[in-house]
Amino acid sequence: MLKLNKVSACYGVLQALKGISIEAEEGNITALVGSNGAGKSTTLCAISGLLSATGEIIYNGTKINGKKPHDIVKMGVVQVPERRGVFPRMSVYDNLMTGAFLRNDRGSIEKDLEKVYQTFPILKEKKKQMGSNLSGGQQQMLAIGRALMANPKFLLLDEPSLGLAPIVVEELFEIFQGFTKLGIGILLVEQNVNMALTVAKKAYVLELGKVVLEGDSKDLHNNEHVRKAYLGI
Repeated sequence: MLKLNKVSACYGVLQALKGISIEAEEGNITALVGSNGAGKSTTLCAISGLLSATGEIIYNGTKINGKKPHDIVKMGVVQVPERRGVFPRMSVYDNLMTGAFLRNDRGSIEKDLEKVYQTFPILKEKKKQMGSNLSGGQQQMLAIGRALMANPKFLLLDEPSLGLAPIVVEELFEIFQGFTKLGIGILLVEQNVNMALTVAKKAYVLELGKVVLEGDSKDLHNNEHVRKAYLGI
């Protein structure tokens, strides 16, 4: 269980999060939706330790805000950043292996690498190519594969569909649903609100740093405010 209790965070004098409370379970997808500037990406950065936050961020009973980002990764909480963040001058293989930097279980690392290749066969095909030579969809697969190499229990996905063709988006979201069957929890930040509410079990709507709606994704999909503001209905 990942739980945020009255979490606030600032960028300088700008308060980006204003006491939000969120719960996300392992083995399920929980969506954070909202417009630009709502605080979605800020929430993920606070969880992963990239941004200082007040309140409580608790993972499996342990308070993690205040911990170093690499310690949070060791605990199993791994972020896939917006716009992928692959290393353009490193090979696909080397990019993937950076995800396992904190691990020393060599045998398990090799097994996890094969699992990544099974999930994203194109990465095995292009393992010697530079990250910069991949398409946008392939780079997103690489960023996700790199996160999987950290052996995550919880993935923080920041706008995974950004800039991708619809057919690639559908493929990725099917893969995300497969991750949950392995017990991996996903906290999904996504501007494709329709897709996010389709795959998530639970969702939160953020506006100006506050949670304004929460509940079962199907219920929110039918909520009049959500339909008008985010679905264009």
